[in-house]
Amino acid sequence: MAAFFSSLNRTILAGIVITLVLMGVAGTFGRMDHGWGLFFMRWLHIGSGVMWIGLLWYFNFVQTPSMPQIPDEQKPAVSKVIAPRALWWFRYGALATVVTGLLLAWMNGYIAQALTLTPGARAIGIGMWLALIMAFNVWFIIWPNQKKALGIVTVEPAAKAAAAKMAGMTSRINTMLSIPMLYCMAAQSHGGF
Repeated sequence: MAAFFSSLNRTILAGIVITLVLMGVAGTFGRMDHGWGLFFMRWLHIGSGVMWIGLLWYFNFVQTPSMPQIPDEQKPAVSKVIAPRALWWFRYGALATVVTGLLLAWMNGYIAQALTLTPGARAIGIGMWLALIMAFNVWFIIWPNQKKALGIVTVEPAAKAAAAKMAGMTSRINTMLSIPMLYCMAAQSHGGF
């Protein structure tokens, strides 16, 4: 059993198999219509969002506050191994969340109303705009600066320090924006706006 769960790929495959079995038990395969497509896209959107915001919160609540407590000789393990991999999943989690969210809004027929903040879709629209700002920050501010801060791109020490500061500040801005963004996403369908 330990050998099975030591492989992330086998673990994910097992999760997919369990999901397919549950779908079969629920009779889902006989109901694969537009409504099911909406559900499936929402499921992908939520999963992507968990990856993205989960990593955002990991960076801000765990990794960044822990770094001063890590001895200098051990810090390369984080900056050279853990952070680059986490940032890859972070970036593509953001991209997948935005793409699946826009597809979901289009499939539901409210993309124009949401993006123009029309009454009836205002809450989800605000959430979408916050998510778009956050995704922009991930790809065009945080990631380029993290490449410098982590030494993926070689820059002078002063530029490296400035890049780390900018990436950290923008990550904190995204953490701040994630709170009202999540509120708006839930508020649209649950009457909280």
